[in-house]
Amino acid sequence: MSDLSAKRLTALRGELKEQNLDGFLVPLQDEHQGEWIPPHAQRLAWLTGFTGSAGIAVVLADQAAIFVDGRYTLQVRQQVDAEAFVPHHLMDDPPTKWVATHLAKGRLGYDPWLHTPTDVERFEKACLEAGGTLHACEVNPLDIVWTDRPGPPRVAANAYPTELAGEASASKRARIGQGLRDRKIDVAVLTAPDSIAWLLNIRGGDLEYTPVTLSFALLHDDSRVDWFVDLSKVSDELAASLGNEVIVMPPGELGPALTFLGAHHRRVQIDPASTASWIDATLRQAGAVVSRAPDPCLLPKACKNDVELAGMRGAHVRDGAALTRFLAWLPGAVAGGGIDEIGAADRLEEFRRESNMFTGLSFPTIAGTGPNGAIVHYRAMPGSARQLGDGDVLLIDSGAQYRDGTTDVTRTIALGAATAEQRDRFTRVLKGHIALARATFVEGTSGSQIDILARAPLWEAGLDFDHGTGHGVGAHLNVHEGPHRISKMPNREALRPGMIVSNEPGYYKEGAFGIRIENLVAVREATPIDGQERKRLELETLTLAPIDRHLIEPSLMTEPELAWLDAYHARVRDTLTPLVDAATGAWLAAATAPVRKSA
Repeated sequence: MSDLSAKRLTALRGELKEQNLDGFLVPLQDEHQGEWIPPHAQRLAWLTGFTGSAGIAVVLADQAAIFVDGRYTLQVRQQVDAEAFVPHHLMDDPPTKWVATHLAKGRLGYDPWLHTPTDVERFEKACLEAGGTLHACEVNPLDIVWTDRPGPPRVAANAYPTELAGEASASKRARIGQGLRDRKIDVAVLTAPDSIAWLLNIRGGDLEYTPVTLSFALLHDDSRVDWFVDLSKVSDELAASLGNEVIVMPPGELGPALTFLGAHHRRVQIDPASTASWIDATLRQAGAVVSRAPDPCLLPKACKNDVELAGMRGAHVRDGAALTRFLAWLPGAVAGGGIDEIGAADRLEEFRRESNMFTGLSFPTIAGTGPNGAIVHYRAMPGSARQLGDGDVLLIDSGAQYRDGTTDVTRTIALGAATAEQRDRFTRVLKGHIALARATFVEGTSGSQIDILARAPLWEAGLDFDHGTGHGVGAHLNVHEGPHRISKMPNREALRPGMIVSNEPGYYKEGAFGIRIENLVAVREATPIDGQERKRLELETLTLAPIDRHLIEPSLMTEPELAWLDAYHARVRDTLTPLVDAATGAWLAAATAPVRKSA
């Protein structure tokens, strides 16, 4: 066991003993249950060294385990001392099963701010099976021993202008409030920072990749909002712009406000997927009638209005120009040598930063060459990043935040001559991508119902990919948002006009190479045809960047597929050429030449 792991684990166990606990849960979560968490909430990383985006540790008096999903089975063994924390697969060998087997008759502690009510119910059942009990901690024992823990972020919130949001906050609040009244709900608790940002038309900088302000809100059925936020983040000008129906209050007032709702037996809605169990328990203990339902802002936020869609289109034009400049730069950089995965990612970010609308990346760039490209959520680290070399395949998945939109795009590039196997696999991925891009479907269709379109060409060869085909994307908000998605996993949420979703089939050969082609698409109504009985929908491709022709095997493609690709490349060329320098324009002309002529 490393000295640091041993020291921190010993300190935590000492504090558990002080609190009369036999174990403790350390999830990768903060109070908002979101995808990205700030440094002061990175408890799992501090304790174990694991820096992936999904995981949980269970610490007992004489043993400990860490649980990660399939994306991180290699990373966890590289970062975590296996003598201190035994690695397990999050899905195949879940932590609840481990607790039921190892806790015995002990007292397992948890921080009620870091788990949803559903989480707590699952662990209560596991403790019962073990003959033990689950206990909510008033003070997180890990926070006590983390003596150099950084403070929470305090970045100022800013008004997001209606000319970019497309709808005034008052209108949004009235619309959502009416929905609450229709369902006889008095108040909805909002814990997702992106929902609050969308509802109030604000943006912030508390998270590295998402422009939000960490806060909580209560939305009343009469459209009033109580916003619980660090007051240092809210200027007098911002408070005034919100109007007198939005009351700004310090975070410490949330508890009394929940107790007040309970004392008056209000009907309160919480989202069980994103609400801390502390909030649920406080409401119930105070006497509130708690209703569990999805965040009422989720669906309205997902269905972008015309202004938001226009902003997203503009962001993708800007982003496409930056990515094209990078792709044109890449061959010479590789030939010159000395460029590794981190250097490539940094250079792409530099191109994006030249836009005055750029506000940051939308997630850490994934740049994996050769076998690293086969790791779906790979992240290059200093000391282990591979050099980009002739003959490799580079997979680069990246995105940016612009004032008017959010991007997420993946391109796979041949660094030299591609093998027949690579061309076959790439072309099958491309065929699936095109099938989804060309799809029309009737209103009411969910993403899980069209997922097969992206997989069929791979299935024909006995191949597949283990991630979802598409995730929702916010408008200058979260790069991953719900409630919709395209996936094998059942999802009843219908795709609706205005929703933005990724189209990203892939293929990964372990130890060799990875392939993914990702564009963002917007759901829109298709042109009516004679005899149709239901409204038809289609997908508008937003992303503009060339797809590597060197990896395409035209003989595997049909005429309609080739026609789509050539038309897409023509659109990319016509749109981006005026935005790039002459040398890049010449490269772009060759990169987007019709494939049918080169077959």
